[in-house]
Amino acid sequence: MTVPGPRAGVVGLGMIGGGVAVSLARSGRTPAVHDLRPDAAAGLAGVPAPLGSPAEVAAASDVVLVAVVDAAQARTVLTGENGILTAAHPGLTVVLLSTVAVPVVHELGAACAAAGVSLLDCGVTPGDRAAENGMVAILGGDADVVERARPVLADFAKRVVHCGPPGAGMATKIARNVITYGSWTVVHEAVTLARAAGVDPATLVEVIETADPAGATLLSWLRDQIAEHPVNRPVVPQVEVLLDKDLAAAQELAGELGLSVPLVDLAREAGPRTLAYPEGS
Repeated sequence: MTVPGPRAGVVGLGMIGGGVAVSLARSGRTPAVHDLRPDAAAGLAGVPAPLGSPAEVAAASDVVLVAVVDAAQARTVLTGENGILTAAHPGLTVVLLSTVAVPVVHELGAACAAAGVSLLDCGVTPGDRAAENGMVAILGGDADVVERARPVLADFAKRVVHCGPPGAGMATKIARNVITYGSWTVVHEAVTLARAAGVDPATLVEVIETADPAGATLLSWLRDQIAEHPVNRPVVPQVEVLLDKDLAAAQELAGELGLSVPLVDLAREAGPRTLAYPEGS
């Protein structure tokens, strides 16, 4: 089965790019692909053998998804010898799936625009669901370009979210990564404190998962801060007192155990800013 609409291409067949190619093939939009490894498509269900260059993929596609490791590779794929832009043609759209700094998005967007090509920045998550049509596509770019590429995006993503103008998708993905990696760092500090106090880390996990099996606590305060009718604002003074008391207890325990807890120190100092509501809410 082949679906109508824009032709798809994928450059980079690692975990994300390979998974995206598999999802596209399963959806009936088999992509043209390229990877530095000639055998990169082996084992990818429904994905054809790689073409010889990014330019060949661009010539055979209307929407090219770029899933390389970093900014340097993205520049090479786009502007290098036999890069995508050497095969620019009317209507070609490049969708950058790689996580890079926002200024790099604007740099590559300018290079594309000079060649008459549109660029969308598109963070994706979770990467391990790429081959199961299971990722969220987090888009930045002009709305008309997003709509033009949407059939391809919808064939590999379970949801397409347009965050705003160029760079907004990457900024959203970066913020999401800050939450993920920052949370892991906080967990590490908390577990170190608990273990030093003689608590098995598995016991801490049991307590947290039993109390909040859906993990709703992480975003609960933010949800209320941005709600149309927030309910927690009147209790901010009481929560500030509790936050300060509990984090002071953590500092006291760490002091007794001879541990440094810089994230606890920061969280206590930043408590009032963390709990504050935007003006006018």
